[in-house]
Amino acid sequence: METFMPEIERAARLIESADVLIIAAGARMGVDSGLPDFRANEGFWKAYPALAKANIEFYSIACPDEFQRNPRRTWGIYGHRLNLYRSTVPHEGFAILNRWA
Repeated sequence: METFMPEIERAARLIESADVLIIAAGARMGVDSGLPDFRANEGFWKAYPALAKANIEFYSIACPDEFQRNPRRTWGIYGHRLNLYRSTVPHEGFAILNRWA
């Protein structure tokens, strides 16, 4: 571990002196906090059982055209999704990133 310390210290100095910090994190950050994985139908259908029953896939409902075809259902999905995000407590990884920023 000691052999990596100079690199870690250099990275910490660079982050500390940066004017901008861009963090690219994948879906796992949300999934680890308890949000469904929307990349696969299983996670999506678990969050939206009615769509699973209707065999509607995430990519079918999450497209701009769907707002034209069925705005009520589409806005309902996004409203439900917003409530999921608002009610989920982020795990400690988010707090760490926030402190870095």
